[in-house]
Amino acid sequence: MSGTNNIVDLIEAGIRAESLRQKAIANNVANLETPGYRRVDVRFEELLAKCLNSSGKVDLTEVEPQIYQPRETPVKSNGNDVDYEVEVGRMIKNAIRHKALIRLLSKKYSQIEQAIGPR
Repeated sequence: MSGTNNIVDLIEAGIRAESLRQKAIANNVANLETPGYRRVDVRFEELLAKCLNSSGKVDLTEVEPQIYQPRETPVKSNGNDVDYEVEVGRMIKNAIRHKALIRLLSKKYSQIEQAIGPR
């Protein structure tokens, strides 16, 4: 796999993860008052790091983000552990990362287009 394809695959994998994370955060906020609801999050960065640190050939299209339920957040009396302010902060951080990845991908495609375009 060439370096260009590798970076594009890496960016696309990040975009997929951030998109899934945005949905998870939105779901958490939607269930803010649902009794017994436990927040969900997305595991991606550690899966990606493990894949990139492996000695074998890396296929980034196979690195899929996973939804999981962290259990370290305090639970309210109704059994719900969603904190609105924390989720909004996560949503803002996620949106910034997503926008940065989209810009990187756009820049990379622009570079490829310039390289193969008419002279």
